Amino acid sequence: MKENRGPIGIFDSGYGGLTILTSIRRLMPEYDYLYLGDNARAPYGNRSFEIVYEFTLQSVKKLFDMGCQLVILGCNTASAKALRSIQQNDLPNIDPTRRVLGVIRPTVEMIGDITKSRHVGIVATRGTIDSQSYLLEINKLFPDITVSGIACPMWVPLIENNEFESDGADYFVKKYIDALMEKDPKIDSIILGCTHYPLLIDKIRKYTPANIELITQGNFVAKSLKDYFIRHADMEERCTKGGATTFLTTESVEKFKESAAVFIKDTKIDVESIILK
Repeated sequence: MKENRGPIGIFDSGYGGLTILTSIRRLMPEYDYLYLGDNARAPYGNRSFEIVYEFTLQSVKKLFDMGCQLVILGCNTASAKALRSIQQNDLPNIDPTRRVLGVIRPTVEMIGDITKSRHVGIVATRGTIDSQSYLLEINKLFPDITVSGIACPMWVPLIENNEFESDGADYFVKKYIDALMEKDPKIDSIILGCTHYPLLIDKIRKYTPANIELITQGNFVAKSLKDYFIRHADMEERCTKGGATTFLTTESVEKFKESAAVFIKDTKIDVESIILK
């Protein structure tokens, strides 16, 4: 069954999924990883459901073609707008033995233990907020929790253009955090519902009341994957273990290396440029 083994695939529209990759590799360094960034068509945040689904499916198929048996959508917008359709409608026809997992459910599963006030805030892209994925998932597991969300359309461009430490970033961080707290002053936990946002965490902390817990997704997704492998030993065996990480991008190699270096400091970036179709 050698041919049914391959690296763990991680997909993101941009570079934010590299924060997920970093957390997973930290917890499970022995596995091989293949990261695909659809950087030429990023960001996905303001795109329609249909386009996000189409682009995400193309990327998942590419990772499957490269041997991945399991793909993580390291992107909240893709998890919100495409994951369910791919799981229910596409996987049965492509290969019912392979799996595609998202980042929203693992984050939501932890929230019940974190919030004391039972009031939770979400900061995310417009696409993730409009999809109401967090609201629906939280209500399903914890119907007693009140959820308030704010779209932060300027945060990803600030990060991807390496302006997240600039004074200009302060203005947009304060603007969105103030709007969220005005919406519900009882919030005691804020989910950073975009995989880019950990890079802004120092500024987010600066403008957030001190009692509020800021929840980043990487560690939760990594722990969830480790638990998944314990429950699904057959899938764990199909993921190769050589400790190697390779990268694919729809952008130029030089641009990817330059931007990815902001997110990952300790890895030689071996990247190939591809065209998705």
